[in-house]
Amino acid sequence: MLVDDFDFDLPPENIALRPAVPRDSSRMLVVRPDGEQLLTDDQVLSLPDLLEPGDALVFNDTKVIPAQLLGFRSRDGVTAKVGVTLHQRASAKEWRAFVRPAKKLKVGDTVRFAFDEESKDTAEFSAVVTVKSEAGDILFEFDRSAGELDAAIAQVGHIPLPPYIAAKRAEDDQDRKDYQTIYAKYEGAVAAPTAGLHFTDQLFAALEERGVEKHFVTLHVGAGTFLPVKADKTEDHKMHFEYGEISGVTAAALNAVRARGNKIVSVGTTSLRILESSVSEDGVINPISQSTDIFITPGYQFKAIDALMTNFHLPRSTLFMLVSALSGMDEMRVAYEHAISTGYRFYSYGDSSLLFKKASK
Repeated sequence: MLVDDFDFDLPPENIALRPAVPRDSSRMLVVRPDGEQLLTDDQVLSLPDLLEPGDALVFNDTKVIPAQLLGFRSRDGVTAKVGVTLHQRASAKEWRAFVRPAKKLKVGDTVRFAFDEESKDTAEFSAVVTVKSEAGDILFEFDRSAGELDAAIAQVGHIPLPPYIAAKRAEDDQDRKDYQTIYAKYEGAVAAPTAGLHFTDQLFAALEERGVEKHFVTLHVGAGTFLPVKADKTEDHKMHFEYGEISGVTAAALNAVRARGNKIVSVGTTSLRILESSVSEDGVINPISQSTDIFITPGYQFKAIDALMTNFHLPRSTLFMLVSALSGMDEMRVAYEHAISTGYRFYSYGDSSLLFKKASK
């Protein structure tokens, strides 16, 4: 398929630069491809009423780390500044990262990291460039490992706000709270599973009272989620790997939900991707502990989930391709046109949608 098929115009005023307060006060567009009414304007707080007792929500409990680093490379008496975004841990002391500008680094270079330019001369935290890959990322070997490395990153790192927010304002202390779900548990993500940002203790209590189950999986979201699709055809695009886990207990619980005829609703595309990576052809969800580069485009047959709660995505993005695969290309184009014209807030800090799976033909 052509990537151009997934393009649309989005006015800048539709891009959210801050989340709604409180989190669960966001609007939510409900899309039912096989219903009498395709679109319904609603709100996140109505989620319990849109689900049935015994249905299950599946959340991604990854925790965002401050993975945006400011680096300084010295060579032949010249110091160059580089922006480093960690995207996948390779070992206790190694990370793969995207670097801008990458041309300033070569294998063997040492990069020192500091919180800002004023503290660059006292920076002790460093890494050596060991590999520059054809995929465009760089492998760093740091001067410390495991918990010591994590602590160093936390001390000098910045929250990696998506480019469409970072281009308009700087990261601040509020983002350290806003860009994290209230149930985040396992550190490793460099981007938030943003569908989960809408949930509050109040909403969880209402879901529990309704009899809706909640289950947790893990997918450590990589910075590749921010990368544009540069290929002309979808089949030529290569996804970056992201590590994920589903426990045996969670897999069994979700299979029981399906067996009794209830719905499995993924909260976010990251939860969806690890679920679909784990499911067998007969629809059984299996325990998993591995990396996935699953790329979902129209024509894909969903086997693990029945619906998806997700924010509104970028044009020409792999995530807009995914939602078009779930609810239909024509249906999602109508939905996004409606969302834009009625003032829904887009992207990471924006409003939500609840998308039901279109019946297979």
